Amino acid sequence: MIHTESEYDVVIMGAGFAGVCQARHLMMKIPNIRVALVDPRPPQRTDKDLKVGESTIEIASLFLAKELGLREYLIENHAPKQGLNFHWAKDAAKTETLDDYYHTGSNRQVPIPSYQINRAKFERDLLEMDREMGAEFYHGQVVDVDLTPNDALKTVEIKVGSDRLSLKAKHVIDAAGRRFIIGRKTDNLIVDPEDLMGLDTGAAWMRVRNVDRTLFHDGHDPLGATTSHYYATNHYFGQGHWIWMIPIDTETMDLSIGIIHHHNVLSAEQVNTREKFLGFLKANHTILSDIIESSEVVDFNYWGKLAHRSKTMFSTDNWYVIGDAAYILDAFYSYGTTTVALAIEGVTEIIRAKLAKEADAEQKRAAYNEFNLAYARSVNCLYRGHANQLGHASIMSWRIYFEYMWWFGVQVPMYVGKWHLDMTFIPIFLKTLNSNVDGLFADLCKQFDQLVERDANIGLMDCYRADQLIGGYHTLKHFDDFLENAKIEPLRCNVFAGLKQTCFYVAVWYVMFQWKGFGIAGILRPQSIYHVLRLLGLSMQATIGELIYKSKTKGLSANTEVEQMRQEFKSYHYQPKLQPWMTTTNQS
Repeated sequence: MIHTESEYDVVIMGAGFAGVCQARHLMMKIPNIRVALVDPRPPQRTDKDLKVGESTIEIASLFLAKELGLREYLIENHAPKQGLNFHWAKDAAKTETLDDYYHTGSNRQVPIPSYQINRAKFERDLLEMDREMGAEFYHGQVVDVDLTPNDALKTVEIKVGSDRLSLKAKHVIDAAGRRFIIGRKTDNLIVDPEDLMGLDTGAAWMRVRNVDRTLFHDGHDPLGATTSHYYATNHYFGQGHWIWMIPIDTETMDLSIGIIHHHNVLSAEQVNTREKFLGFLKANHTILSDIIESSEVVDFNYWGKLAHRSKTMFSTDNWYVIGDAAYILDAFYSYGTTTVALAIEGVTEIIRAKLAKEADAEQKRAAYNEFNLAYARSVNCLYRGHANQLGHASIMSWRIYFEYMWWFGVQVPMYVGKWHLDMTFIPIFLKTLNSNVDGLFADLCKQFDQLVERDANIGLMDCYRADQLIGGYHTLKHFDDFLENAKIEPLRCNVFAGLKQTCFYVAVWYVMFQWKGFGIAGILRPQSIYHVLRLLGLSMQATIGELIYKSKTKGLSANTEVEQMRQEFKSYHYQPKLQPWMTTTNQS
């Protein structure tokens, strides 16, 4: 057995989605950085590398396309995503066709393109790109990691074949998923459902190939939508569970079909094998079992324990946990790759600042750690109460609408403007986020449960339509022209405009919800009055923030490249003359 040592700036344990993206981001942002990746899987990935989720949403797709420069790669190699569609059975005993469901969902192309990713293909291709950029890949197993304190070199002990290697590094990143290398080493995991807002879930999923998609939809919808229903992420709901259907390959017609179930409603013993899962679908979502029967089953997987969070994500001792190693709570809304994107950008900026010995490097680490932990908690909040609410079409549709408002109104512009990396904005965002998680969101969850218990029908809210609140509002509406004018440089996007308008429209939504759900008593409830006044107060605070922002950015161009071209254009003169392209000999 040979034992050797090598030294790097960063060692990344795990070369899955999070690991390969982190490596590329580091190398693109920090010239000449030395990066090593370690993974027990070979570069050529197999069907076994498919994960719980293969879908991206706006922040993740912007990160992949814009920050990692993969726009053309994604277009050419992965399926387009056409938003999210939600389906509730009209009659639980009849689920043979899509007409047997109530629907809310995407009726048009979303403004920011996103993708349905074949994870095995993506990880294989990006690992190859990373190696071409200079990252060193070790096809081996992490045996141990020595997380020395502060800035001392860390040691990652790995086994490659019969050889033992010691990889020394200033920074170590755990992107090894549910192996929890650092999580177990440091007692860093939160797994008890009581500490996860009651979340106690499992997941079963399978991939099928060569499906007959006409069993789902024939593609003809002249009146309902201008986009594809099949290439959306489709969610099917029932008591204590939801099921995804995601197309992940356009050539082989592969589908990922899986369930997230809440143990207190639907036990593991009912869905934890391929036969049980297929039987469950046949009884409760026949349309999906018919699609599977029309195809070739590639694999089946089951996780009995899905949800967990980390106590620390970015440590003072220069170790970091990202991706599933940091937290996963539920695949609902496809948040997973978004949480990876936010973490990666924070990690890169911390490592860049520390390698450059910048004075505020530790301040950034602390702020980004706090931001990502709070963001994880807010994602946890999205699934609080799901066990009771998922199967109720009316209540769940109102909840989805509410959660969409914050996503498109605040979180997307926050990411576009890189406000999640801004040291002055992070405390503002955290204050709003934490108070809502513990206040408004928690109170609403209790009210959702009350309405479910009395089987209240307060209407079906469609999160894509613009005819349900006031002023033509719809959840995809943005309140700054960051898309039209390409305000995609840091701090160019006016996030305060989004925060101001979102808080106002959430207040309108909230009053409407109280009226429909609880009548005048709901509106006059002390908690309701408090929440409305607080939302309007936040809107006013954001208005002041917007005025300050506009004052500080007065005269600043929306896009530097466009402004440079406009300045160059001032000397433009039409030149009606072609340059010669044929030689004298040819002309004769």
